Amino acid sequence: VSPLFKSRKAVVSTQSTGQHYYITNNLSVVMSGLRVLVGCKRVIDYAVKIRVKPDGLGVVTDGVKHSMNPFDENAIEEAVRLKQKKVVKEIVVASCGPAQSQETIRTALAMGADRGIHVEVPAGTEANLQPLAVAKIFAKLVEKEKPDMVILGKQAIDDDANQTTQLLAGMLDWPQGTMASVVEVGDGSVTITREIDGGLEDINVSLPAVVSADLRLNEPRYATLPNIMKAKKKKIAKMSPDDLGIDITPRLKVLNVVDPPVREAGEKVPDVSTLMDKLKEKGHL
Repeated sequence: VSPLFKSRKAVVSTQSTGQHYYITNNLSVVMSGLRVLVGCKRVIDYAVKIRVKPDGLGVVTDGVKHSMNPFDENAIEEAVRLKQKKVVKEIVVASCGPAQSQETIRTALAMGADRGIHVEVPAGTEANLQPLAVAKIFAKLVEKEKPDMVILGKQAIDDDANQTTQLLAGMLDWPQGTMASVVEVGDGSVTITREIDGGLEDINVSLPAVVSADLRLNEPRYATLPNIMKAKKKKIAKMSPDDLGIDITPRLKVLNVVDPPVREAGEKVPDVSTLMDKLKEKGHL
């Protein structure tokens, strides 16, 4: 069992095998209206065709449509649904990025979050904001906000790292439930259903905990016009990584970015025997 579950109460159940693992101690969190911290990232819209920069060190972002990371939309939607069930009392949404990230925060506020936190980085440097730095920023925000649960998107569609949740859980020494497709909060614990290669896995972890949302968790709502207007009046606290004492210097260096290879045209064959010969010829059989 992961060392991140040490000194916590956790139950892991693998549905395909029926195996159960238990770790228990006296830690108990009474559920009386939780505070949830949710992350949201501004990324290039998923429908935009990506173009590589001429220098081959990144992708073109100027003049390109941006929107909220789809996995983060699922995270916010789940927090809002928990609030509608009276499980959550306050939703705080946080984003790290340039000034335009406030638009992403406003979208989250229009979906139902209560207030926002914008950790601003200089425009043009957001591509160098790597998962380790983001996890350190969120760890500091957890110290300040004292949430009972952190919900993040499983991954961002720009770097596809899928690392921030795990890094944050390790820094906080909190249990984690990653790639959640079902989240059920009980008295002092949360049960999460995860999709794994062998089927579905249910884990039960004590609060506080870090959860990452998969696309199958829910269907995010559209912000209505009245809620968009209300979101303009909600508070967004602004700060910088320096204010939090975080060094965001990249630990990794991008050497080259290239377009994926163009797919070769297919070849029609007259019969099955020719197909088998072709497959053998190419070493696939």
